Amino acid sequence: MSESEVRAAVARELPGVRADLERLVRIPGIAFEGFDHSHVERSAEAVAELLRGCDLDVRIVRSFGQPAVIGTKAAPPGAPTVLLYAHHDVQPVGDRALWESDPFEPVERDGRLYARGAADDKAGVMAHIAALRAFGDRLPVGVVLFVEGEEEYGSASLEQLLEEHRDELAADVIVIADSGNWDIGVPALTTSLRGIVNCFVEVRTLEHAVHSGMFGGAVPDALTALVRLLATLHDDAGDVAVDGLVGREGASVDYPEDRFRAEAGLVDGVQLFGTGRITDRLWTKPAVAVLGIDAPATGEAPNALVPSAKAKLNVRLAPGDDPKKAYEAIQAHLEKHTPWGARVTVTLEQDGDPCVIDATGPMFDAARAAFKGAWDGTDPVDIGVGGSIPFIATFQEMFPQAAILVTGVEDPHARAHGPNESLHLGEFARVCVAEALLLAKVAEVGANRS
Repeated sequence: MSESEVRAAVARELPGVRADLERLVRIPGIAFEGFDHSHVERSAEAVAELLRGCDLDVRIVRSFGQPAVIGTKAAPPGAPTVLLYAHHDVQPVGDRALWESDPFEPVERDGRLYARGAADDKAGVMAHIAALRAFGDRLPVGVVLFVEGEEEYGSASLEQLLEEHRDELAADVIVIADSGNWDIGVPALTTSLRGIVNCFVEVRTLEHAVHSGMFGGAVPDALTALVRLLATLHDDAGDVAVDGLVGREGASVDYPEDRFRAEAGLVDGVQLFGTGRITDRLWTKPAVAVLGIDAPATGEAPNALVPSAKAKLNVRLAPGDDPKKAYEAIQAHLEKHTPWGARVTVTLEQDGDPCVIDATGPMFDAARAAFKGAWDGTDPVDIGVGGSIPFIATFQEMFPQAAILVTGVEDPHARAHGPNESLHLGEFARVCVAEALLLAKVAEVGANRS
């Protein structure tokens, strides 16, 4: 198919692709503990049906976790095989009062489709489907679609799934549709991602709560001790103050502060954290955030000194850091800086590796050409991502010969993981065209090699 034929075919399929996307986002498939996992099962079945509609051999698989879907179609003689990854599970919605519409009922407003999972990552699933539908029975490469069911909950069973199905998943190119583009109208390839350590820190100063008037002034309450401890994680400029964490400079893309402030939704007058270029702070330096605190709610708090308080920390690790060593550094810092002799307990929740991708070679050239074509001549940029997709390092280890292309459908206004998540429909159409063009160009690379 020529480039113009590919574009026309994608345009023909887009109405049906959007309708199927809306059906998918109506399924609240949340893999977190405490949620009804029958919806994750429903989501897997829906994805499997979509893949069968593309004439793929389809199986729903699992090890000890949530269901994933694998669909395969053999390559034409001499053609390469492409593994297309996405995930069908979604984040919890949080406080529904913060959503302007039902998070599981897709609504279009101002050219964007609002719903949980509309961008992250059910649109990634449907971009793969769109490319396959565009080619129909003229698919120029072999494909393996691997759609995971617990990415948002940490991909605990993914490594085992990859081991169990390694031969089936082997490919020349791996396309991971779980990232985003630099801006609306500017495509990107993600070439580095930070790692992650999530942990809990609990401080105890008392065996039980005591009267704040009778004992306050001499007895430290646990919440004050916790606040003092958490304040030691950053210096006065906002840079992370934990010895032993890796950090570096050298991001290649500039991020204007006014654009960054607008996209982040910073309140007027709030200063930025840390020092150095914004892209370094986001991509190549560590970050520490306090995600939550267990303590009495203000409306229910008695006049009593709190005996224990607990916080959840999220630490993003710069490329080149090791999660195990990073956790040890965080634990040592917290134990060293706990004030007033309070008892502290640090517990690891999860960790994941950072990664760096060498985005050179003919397959990456093919991707950049596909993106440039889909965005009408706009060159893609290479970006880092401050978030974490730890399993990319697993793919790198298990399939060292494959070119790994990390891209996606999100833009800076998508609000993935937050209230009012949305998908820019115009950009989604470009992503679908880009993926179809990519498959055609990968086939050309394979033909030239043979």
